[in-house]
Amino acid sequence: MAGEESTHRIPEALTEEQAGRMLADMNEVIRAGEEMRKLRAEMIKLFIGLGWTQDRIARLAAMSQPAVSKHVAKYRTDAPSPPMELSLDQYDTPWLEGRLWALAEEISETLRDTAHCTRYVDAIARGKKRFTPENVDELRRLVEKDLRLHRATIPGSYQEAYDKISRGLDVPPKAATTSGSASVRRTLAHRIQRDRLRGDA
Repeated sequence: MAGEESTHRIPEALTEEQAGRMLADMNEVIRAGEEMRKLRAEMIKLFIGLGWTQDRIARLAAMSQPAVSKHVAKYRTDAPSPPMELSLDQYDTPWLEGRLWALAEEISETLRDTAHCTRYVDAIARGKKRFTPENVDELRRLVEKDLRLHRATIPGSYQEAYDKISRGLDVPPKAATTSGSASVRRTLAHRIQRDRLRGDA
């Protein structure tokens, strides 16, 4: 009887390839979550350096006061970071990548379903695309295509911003920027560029 049972196997409902894809997707989400927690911690360090109160940081970050106090205690012994310049016209690579990311998001929201860069922007938001040189080059090509095909319907400020970003990315920075990590600089540039394109700054 045991021999008969072994010859009637139930077909696998899931292939190894399917399982691998699912686990890879889960790993991307987990990694994105870990990276976002690290980025939030770095941003809190920046706010502490700016002299913001714990109450203010807790309110803006939607965190508890004890959680913010832990960050304050952790960073109090660190050497103070040099003040970070918030001018949009900076030309280190992470800053320019943040500006490009912001521009791509604005194009995606302006053109909606017709934007070629939308899928890439969504992948960045979900943590599926990282800012490698290859991925940045691909995002540049998609942004260039959208700007070329929709020149008549999108604001001229988009092309102007891209021209400055593109020139900066094509010329390596003369000196490394030491104020803030790459992820913090990218995030700040992203926010400032979006506000500038929307006329809020």
